[in-house]
Amino acid sequence: MVAAASVVVVLGAAAGTLTAYGDGGDDGTRGAGRPHPKASASLVVPASAPPPSPSVSASASVPAARPKPSPGRTARVPRAAAGSTGLYRHPDSQVLDWVRANPGDPRTAVIESEIASRPAAVWFTEYDPETVTSRVRAVTSGAAAQGRVPVLVAYAIPDRDCGGASEGGAPDLDAYAGWIDAFAAGLGRGEAVVVLEPDSVAQTDCLDAAARAARLAALARAGRVLKGADPRARVYYDAGHSAWNSPAAQAALLRQAGAASAASSDGIFSNVSNFHRTADEVAYDRRVLDALGGPPGLGAVIDTSRNGNGAPADGEWCDPDGRSIGSAPTFRTGQDRIDAYLWVKLPGESDGCKGAAGEFSPSYAYELASS
Repeated sequence: MVAAASVVVVLGAAAGTLTAYGDGGDDGTRGAGRPHPKASASLVVPASAPPPSPSVSASASVPAARPKPSPGRTARVPRAAAGSTGLYRHPDSQVLDWVRANPGDPRTAVIESEIASRPAAVWFTEYDPETVTSRVRAVTSGAAAQGRVPVLVAYAIPDRDCGGASEGGAPDLDAYAGWIDAFAAGLGRGEAVVVLEPDSVAQTDCLDAAARAARLAALARAGRVLKGADPRARVYYDAGHSAWNSPAAQAALLRQAGAASAASSDGIFSNVSNFHRTADEVAYDRRVLDALGGPPGLGAVIDTSRNGNGAPADGEWCDPDGRSIGSAPTFRTGQDRIDAYLWVKLPGESDGCKGAAGEFSPSYAYELASS
């Protein structure tokens, strides 16, 4: 990432009473009442590290030629679980804190109904092997108590963000392996979606060949550990987005990272913290999957949290004007090989221009919900 998207809010040991929230927008539609501001669906994170910025690289133009789908590809095996269970909204987030603290604000109703009511990902960004198991378990057990599926983001790869605004992570790959082991120990045996290390595959240009190969091997191991700990967990690997690497180039990196192996991967994710239209991401992700190969069951999930109006023409990534929240989080996408639309980046959390990076901005949230 060339710039930071948002610093995360502290999760701590997220225990306490959890309440069922209905479908949380899992019908695939946007909120009935427009406009809608920012209510934090369920993004709660460990302190101090920002989720990735809308990733833009110096060579972020989409190549003219894209690989065509392989004509002989076997039809995709449907997932029995997909669509049968709703996504989980964690009860702690910056947006929910704001809504609770500001019942009389004229923006509150829109932000609550259009953002805070939606399920969103829970980020784990600190290198904290002593506590990450209990913090992951608090989220997965809370989701299990409601019969819902949590979305967890593992974000502690060494040399994260190539030393940019979201820098941090584990001190080295051996330490990262231990952190992943501890993360996996908190998953339990229920359904879960793990978004494994945003930007970790697409953004490897700052690494030399040996360091790149070592990172990709570490990611392959991470996927195996996560799925070995919880066979019902669905692990997705970083595909960047439709205006970054070519499908063929991204697939080549993903293959080295274990994304083509059923033992470590359920497929890919794209558009995290970005604004590209869902249709563009669907087309791109299918091309990446075709180029990737692997078992026919591999699919893709797309971050639709802020892509309702697409990406700005000038390429601005930092809280650009005129953006809008996108499709509500759901497993029912109606799209072949697209397993889910997710809110990975929480709408209303600033990239650093309309507020401090990672902090919730009610004015920005309201703008997104009203556009």
